Amino acid sequence: MARKQEYTAEQHSVRVLKVGERVRHILSELLARREVHDETVSAANISVTEVRMTPDLRHATAYVKPLLGQAEDEVVAALRQNTAFLQREVAKRLGLKFAPKLKFRKDETFAEADRIEALLRNPKVARDLDGDEEE
Repeated sequence: MARKQEYTAEQHSVRVLKVGERVRHILSELLARREVHDETVSAANISVTEVRMTPDLRHATAYVKPLLGQAEDEVVAALRQNTAFLQREVAKRLGLKFAPKLKFRKDETFAEADRIEALLRNPKVARDLDGDEEE
């Protein structure tokens, strides 16, 4: 009977990150080569900004951003419609025992960064920040 390989918590988290990054590369390659046969997906230049894996590597959430943020909702909807094809391709290229189930979401980090930047430029906040430097 085969023994189950045990990982330390640190090794496990590194493995999760590595697999997530590998899935991100595979999805990026599929989208860049326009291998998805969908007009909405093929027409957009889509960046896969991050892939978050669950610790058991069974689920992956891919955060995507179309170039210039154009038609984000339509692009995410089109990717969700083509999930089966993308999962099959990821499974083929990844070589794990179980293929992760993919979910696609809009990447909101750029909008959040813009919001924080705007807050920091606010004159009241800038005044408070300038006061901290004098102490």
